[in-house]
Amino acid sequence: MMEKKKIKVLTVLIGILLVLLAIYFGLQSWNKGQEKKAQEKEEAEAVYATDTSDIVGVKYDAGNGEMNFEKEGDAWVYTQDKDFPLAQSYIEQIVSDFGHLKAERELKDGDSLKDYGLEDPVYTVVLTGSDGTETSVYFGNMTGESYYVTVNDSQRVYTVASSYADDLQYSLDDMAQLDTYPNIGSGNLKKEVISRNGTDTTYDSENDEDSENIAAVAGGLGAVTLSEAADYSVEDKDLPGYGLDEGSRIEVEATYTEDDEEKILKLYIGGEDANGNRYVMLNDSRIVYLISDDVCKNILNEE
Repeated sequence: MMEKKKIKVLTVLIGILLVLLAIYFGLQSWNKGQEKKAQEKEEAEAVYATDTSDIVGVKYDAGNGEMNFEKEGDAWVYTQDKDFPLAQSYIEQIVSDFGHLKAERELKDGDSLKDYGLEDPVYTVVLTGSDGTETSVYFGNMTGESYYVTVNDSQRVYTVASSYADDLQYSLDDMAQLDTYPNIGSGNLKKEVISRNGTDTTYDSENDEDSENIAAVAGGLGAVTLSEAADYSVEDKDLPGYGLDEGSRIEVEATYTEDDEEKILKLYIGGEDANGNRYVMLNDSRIVYLISDDVCKNILNEE
């Protein structure tokens, strides 16, 4: 008899649990539906200052000179130097934001453009479509956390979030796509070969007598940071000025392992700049980096 009561109670509890679960999932579904409706309503009521697609050109002046970019195939290039290693994300963000520039509000029966700082804009962004049509966005004065903007020769004035102007604050150096440098240390460095003036010096981890040398050069290789560049797209004719032409440079070939795979890193070390840093190139890159002389000395196992 007691056993039957227990089963009955358990059945009731399971039934209550199932009901509660049904209510829970039902509420979740209802909440998602309400959120979707709210998003759809917000999108339907949104005001866009621009609606430009298939953009192939971006030009702007944020107070530091004109920046000009154009699309070649699927990639964006810096017009003034198409060999510049441009990180695509910066321009893609501008295209995404300014192609459909969402306004906080449109001013109705407002004052003249001069009153909003739009006769002499602080920023100007020009988008060029694939058909050659240009859309110009002008930024005027700030109002709170927003900017007044107008588009083309329109008298319509909008306010947009100040975050849109943040897209324009990056320098060209900020936009450079620098090379990826591997993680090298005494634990994965197998061999280093230094070539200079026709002579090779080899440090091999398989050679017990080279253990200290391997540790020393691995410390130098592991301390390299590719963060400062002297030239982003050096031409062969300019290599002698950096001491990086074949007849002047020191060549370093480091064999290391990564994920149990053997790989090779080639470094070319050149002359010094005015601050005592060394000019360095990596593999087949056309970027000339600046690396401290101390780090280079460690790589070369010099005192």
